[in-house]
This record gives sequence, C-alpha cells and structure tokens, in this order.
Amino acid sequence: MYSKGEILKRRDAVGINDIRELVLHLSADGPPPSWVRVENPRSVTKVVALLIPGLTPDILGLPPLPTSATTNPNVPITVPLPPAIPSEDAAPGVHFISSTFTNACPTRAPGDQTRMHSVLNAFFQGPVTGEEKKRRLTERLTSERAQEKSPMRYLLTTEQMIENGYPMPSYLSETFEKPPGWVETKVADGSLLSPANSDNPRIYAMDCEMCMTEEGKQLARVCLIDYASGIVVYDQLVKPGKPVVDYLTRWSGITEEALKKATATFEDVQSHILSVLSATPTPVLLGHSLESDLNALKICHPRCIDTAIIFHHPRGRPLKPGLAWLTKKWCGREIQNRGEGGHDPEEDARACLDLLRKKVENGPGFGEFKVDMESIFERMSRARGGTVKSAVVDHGNPSAWHGQKATTCVACKTDDDVVDGLIGAVESHQFLFGRFTALADARGWITAKATGDEPAPAPPPSTTTPPVDPSPAELRPVLATLNAQLHKVFAALPPRTALVLFTGHSDPRRMSELNARKAAFEGALRMGKNVEELGKECRWTSADGRELEEEVEKAKRGLLFLGIKGA
Repeated sequence: MYSKGEILKRRDAVGINDIRELVLHLSADGPPPSWVRVENPRSVTKVVALLIPGLTPDILGLPPLPTSATTNPNVPITVPLPPAIPSEDAAPGVHFISSTFTNACPTRAPGDQTRMHSVLNAFFQGPVTGEEKKRRLTERLTSERAQEKSPMRYLLTTEQMIENGYPMPSYLSETFEKPPGWVETKVADGSLLSPANSDNPRIYAMDCEMCMTEEGKQLARVCLIDYASGIVVYDQLVKPGKPVVDYLTRWSGITEEALKKATATFEDVQSHILSVLSATPTPVLLGHSLESDLNALKICHPRCIDTAIIFHHPRGRPLKPGLAWLTKKWCGREIQNRGEGGHDPEEDARACLDLLRKKVENGPGFGEFKVDMESIFERMSRARGGTVKSAVVDHGNPSAWHGQKATTCVACKTDDDVVDGLIGAVESHQFLFGRFTALADARGWITAKATGDEPAPAPPPSTTTPPVDPSPAELRPVLATLNAQLHKVFAALPPRTALVLFTGHSDPRRMSELNARKAAFEGALRMGKNVEELGKECRWTSADGRELEEEVEKAKRGLLFLGIKGA
C-alpha cells in the first residue's frame, strides 16, 4: 500500500496535509497521492478519520524512530502482532492497533523552527484547485462591482470574534464568562438581526493605551474618533486605581506628568464608553486587534471591525499584520515613529479609519495576500459523484470551529460520546471525523487556557528534567478503555470503509515550557528590563534556543495507520 520509493525521495515525513489529500482522494475524487497506492479507490464506500493524540511508539510496542544519519526515519514501520497470551507484566498497549494494521507510517505536524502549528487546522483546511481559484476570482470581481460600498460588510462574524479571542456578549455566545467588573453593550431586541446596511449605525475608531501598576496592566488612556466626520469624540486619560510601577512610555506614550492630570477613574471611562455604545442603532467599533482594547475596558460589544483581520499578513494566517506596517503599505504614511515617545492613540485610531476607508473604496480584495484556502468540506461539496455527506464528532462545539461547514456536527464531552456519535452517524454519512482526547489528557498533554481576567500560569523555572508520564499501571485502564472504544467503532463500520487513524503529534510539554520561558524573557526585555536584572533561571540563551528547536522537531512526530475493512 505504501510507496516506499516515493517516501524515500521526500525531504520530510508524510504531513497532515498529505493525510487530508488522501481522504479527499478516497471520498471526493481528489488526485491520487504519490506516497500511498490504493487499489480500486472507487470501491471505498466510506472514510472514517480518527485523531488520537497520545499514542506513541513506546505505548504501541513499536521501535523508536531512527535518528541515525544513514537511516531514513520516514519509512513505514511494521506493526508487530499482539501476543497470543499477553503477560500480566507486559507494557500496556492498544491491541486494536496491532490486530488491525500492518504498518505505522511516521508523520510530521506543521510548524516552523520554534512552534508546532495546529494539526486540526492543517487537516481541515487546504489550498483550492486551480480551476476553483479561477472561478472564485471571477465571482469575486462580479460581486464587488455589484455590491454597495459600505463599511458594514466588514463586520466580524460571531465565529471570527470567538476565533480571535473577543470577549463575547452573553446574547451572542456563551463562550465567555464575564468576571466581576465586566459589562456588555445593551442592544434593542432584534436590532442585531436586521440587515447590517439598513440601520446606518455610527462607527467609532478606538485605541487604548496601558500602564503597568502593582496589580498588572491597567487602562491609562482611551481615544474615540467618529468615522464619518473624523472628529475626536472622546479622548480621556484614566486615573490608575493602583500605584504605577511602569508607565510603558516607550509603547503607550503615557508619562508620569500626563497621568498626574487625570481625574477620570476607570469606572467613569468604562461607563461613558458603554453609554456611547448602547445607542440605537448599535454603533460599530473599529480598531486594530480590538479584542485587546475591549479587554482593557472590560466591555463586551457585538459589532466590531478589526483591521488586523480584514487586512492580511503577507505570510497568511494565523499571522496578523502590525498597524504601522499596514499604514505604511496601504496608506503610504508612517505612524508610531516617535521612538521613545511611544504611541499616540489618536494617531493609531486615525490609521484604522484610513485603512477601512481604503478597504471600502477598493473592495474586499484590497489588502489581502490571497493564499486561496478552503475547508475540506467545501472541496467535498464539489465531488463529481455529488456532495459528500460529512460528520464531525468532537469535543467542545465543533460547529463553531473546524466542523462549521460539515453536514453534521456532534458536540461531545467524553470519548464515550465520540464513540456513540460516530456509530450514530456512520450509516448516513460518507465521511466522518472523530477525536479521542482521554489518553492525551491522562498523559498531561492537554492544559487549560487562561480566560477572562485569569492570567495564564507562570512559566516554569529553567529545568532539564523531562516531563513525567503516568506509570504503566495508571495508563493501563485508560488504554484498555481506548482499545474497547476503537473495537466498538470498527465493529459498527460497514464493509469497504477506509479507516484513517493518526496521532497528529508527540509530547508537546517541553516545547510549551520552553516557549513560555522564551516569551517571558522577551516580554521582560520589552518592559525595559536589562538582562543583568533577570535571574539566571529567567534568561534565554542560545543553548535554550537549540533545545527548543530539538523539542519542536520531537513534538511534530506522529504516526499514521491506514486500513480498509473487509467484507
């Protein structure tokens, strides 16, 4: 099945994008991949892809991937058969793997030298075909000529706001729990459901600056400019609630002398901004990475336009362009060039105004560096045999994320829910995706993200001690459960179903620890601290950089198992 000759020619291991293209070949008449050969692909009736992070060669009884310069680490490995009578002291494993698949193909997750990128994003998003690219260009040009030039077409969708970490009003989404001190914009019933162009709301460009107090960053100045007139409608210094330890003048432009004149409290400023935003029709806020300003004000607002999203970084997502770069590139002028004098929030807000005006005048394609990506489900909708019915069965709320364009989404809380969801959907769908997370969770690979006002955990001190795995005795019940779940799913699959099981990546913990230390060190330097002021455990050295690159490469390693259920 595997074309070892082709794999040997490759510079890297099989990528997550290669797995996606194999799925499209089997389910939606995509071109055949070179690294694997499938006899009679049209006889495959269904494709089930399972992502199971946490499965590593040691758990599966596989030899470690070779590191010798004379041995290619990308060649598929033979999976040993399970013992007829397993001994009690044998290492815990997942016998379903060894009894179902004959080979394990090494894979490599996406990323750069210092970071691993999202496996889910790489699997669910891919480049469009040349034919589709031409069709989209023609459609876009026709659409842009026909549509009215209105800034309202650039409003962020709920999904975009969630994806970019916006604090969400409770009437739009329950993804954000407001801590004490937070407020949300009041809206008239149904006003957000009316067509965006029909109510002609006011648009305000906003920028906030911060200072560092004894209790962390606090709002120091806020500026609002009316989009239609270009008039500053509000520009207010904010009296800090706690003693200031750093005015961050180099970035904020705030000085001790200026802030001494401030009389408005945070509550005063928050209340005023909220009253401005609670008008009818609901005004629109414009800014650059506006979620940061809303977090500073502790306000949730439903209508936002973000120049960091509607304009593209030249290297594409998930990178975001800087405001100074955008203004220089698309408006032909320089901002934020006051050196140690820092930023001026009015200047930054006006830059956002000018960028939006340019966008409105020139159309949605202005300021974009088209990579032309599409969802795997969009590609499946163009299959010659008709639209492929697809299902995403995953933890959380997949309909708001990677399953947005699937035929069916099943939200799960446990791996047992994933099993039930897959079995319930398999009869009526041609492609199914499911993700099992209990093993990765048991191994400590999954960590909660900071939310609201809760800060992220402090980076651990410098250490060379590798992360500790649970003992075999602790892992045995987790693996036994996973094994039973896989057997149950496989038994429910009809004949001629292709099963694509992949792990995505290896242990990311050491990589994450090092990246957290690196970010803390760089943050300290941005705050104006000297290297000498930092303790040895807080410094970042070239040796740390080399270790990070090594750990990233280790974390990107994964495994792929392919098989087709017989009659």
